[in-house]
Amino acid sequence: MSVQKTKTLLVDVARQLFAKNGFENTSMNDIAVEAKRGRRTLYTYFNSKEEIYLAVIQTELERLFERMEEVSRKSISTEEKLVQLIFAHLDVMKEAVYRNGSLRAEFFRDIWKVEAVRKNFDKNEINLFRRILNEGIDKGVFEVRYVRLAAEILHYCLKGCEVPYIYGRYAVQNAEELYPYVRSMVLKHFCRNIKTTY
Repeated sequence: MSVQKTKTLLVDVARQLFAKNGFENTSMNDIAVEAKRGRRTLYTYFNSKEEIYLAVIQTELERLFERMEEVSRKSISTEEKLVQLIFAHLDVMKEAVYRNGSLRAEFFRDIWKVEAVRKNFDKNEINLFRRILNEGIDKGVFEVRYVRLAAEILHYCLKGCEVPYIYGRYAVQNAEELYPYVRSMVLKHFCRNIKTTY
């Protein structure tokens, strides 16, 4: 098995064990045994359980960004693309948290560890928003004076929406009901000559 495949296997096994038993109740030995690899092999790739935990978070963030990149390549209007990017971010984050069961508590408790791993993702997401906003400007659809600032605000607003979205704390029942409100707000703020209500 190649180096990358072995590392991917170890991270996936660790994610499953963390999700099932929690971070505290999972040992490096548990991960090695479940992956059918020796402890020496595990320590070749990761120096500690904390390091493999951060690799799990990194993998989840990479999955999220891949989904957002897929949306950015769709043959749809730029305004619809921007709205779908917002929901791709929220939906994948929600899926990741719920898929990881017992890891949920650690994810929110160790938010500063997560933030350290998120730096690269955050930068990439801001650049993706900049790209879409510039695409809209080039097509004459968006009117944005400070693209970088607008992209940063979009990104940080989304981060603030993650927890209430994950736990369903909005006044509406589901994403389908939330979608038209978000779409209306985005169009009203970024698009030229569009009047919307929400």
